[in-house]
Amino acid sequence: MDSLQSVVQTNCHISDAQYAGNYTLCIYLLKMREFYRWETQQTFGQPLSNDDIGQWLTGREQLWQQLENRNYAALHINGMMIDVFESRIVNDFINPQKLVYSGGFGQYGKPVFFLAELQQKHTQDDYTIYVSGRELARDLAAPPGMTQDKCVYIRRESLRRFIWEKFEESHWHKNENPLARALAGYNFSMQPEAALEDMTDHEIHTVLLHEIGEIRAGQLLGEEWEQMLASLPRSQAELMARAVRDHIADALSTLPELINSAAAAQIHFYFANLGSLRKLIFPSLMNAYKDWNNSHDVSAIRRLICVSQTHWLNMAKSLLQLHKKYGNQSHVYMEALIRNNYL
Repeated sequence: MDSLQSVVQTNCHISDAQYAGNYTLCIYLLKMREFYRWETQQTFGQPLSNDDIGQWLTGREQLWQQLENRNYAALHINGMMIDVFESRIVNDFINPQKLVYSGGFGQYGKPVFFLAELQQKHTQDDYTIYVSGRELARDLAAPPGMTQDKCVYIRRESLRRFIWEKFEESHWHKNENPLARALAGYNFSMQPEAALEDMTDHEIHTVLLHEIGEIRAGQLLGEEWEQMLASLPRSQAELMARAVRDHIADALSTLPELINSAAAAQIHFYFANLGSLRKLIFPSLMNAYKDWNNSHDVSAIRRLICVSQTHWLNMAKSLLQLHKKYGNQSHVYMEALIRNNYL
């Protein structure tokens, strides 16, 4: 177990060494701060020392310099050497020990690895859904939800840490906003730890809804979509295309379920985490949220869901056609198409 944990963590460091430079400085420092808290096992309420973080960060960057040119190490389990991206084979061995592993690709093609304690495992349609708890190895990127090779990974600890970071962020911005409204649905002021657990339990469902939406979007768009994304240069068009797919996923799964359940805190938190690019290309969605927040009537959001399904699916298909037609130059035309068709 210690050997497996060590190898997975080393692979995480190699991935970080090669891709951490893709973040803006602000995002990079925030992620490193959260990573420091995880690695040093600091409690959430414990103040973090800037001097300690600075020394740790210097040491981490020195480690990355040593590792950035290394290849990922295969996983040695039960006398077998298993490729780092063969997650299903690894899980066949370690799931009985209440462990779960994932090796896949995240944003910008960054390899993302983690090893964690397995809390739940079940199937839905032909997908296997894993819910993990305490994480034993992870990298700088720790997305709460991922879908790889018909497996959905819901990382409870990563989600829990993400929510706590948002709670701390709320102290920096005292104004009334979707985040403040979401947190107001829980008793963070009196019982922050209990409130964190309660909110994490609810938000796991939202993460799963989005991953289910990603699966459905993938079924509609096919492998051609992933091949297109992989071939695009790092550009605004790539980010916009990813935002289009996210809107498809949420129109198919996340938003209908949240609206039907009338879960106010979860609806607020969804909009609190809607990225700036997604809001830019879909301004009517935030307008519908504001209407709901003022009137408590979900009709505007409900009507928009149906419209957005058609709009973003058609947009995605048009992007695929542009990629077929213009190849390596398609990103210029794709960006122009999206900018001229905000919803």
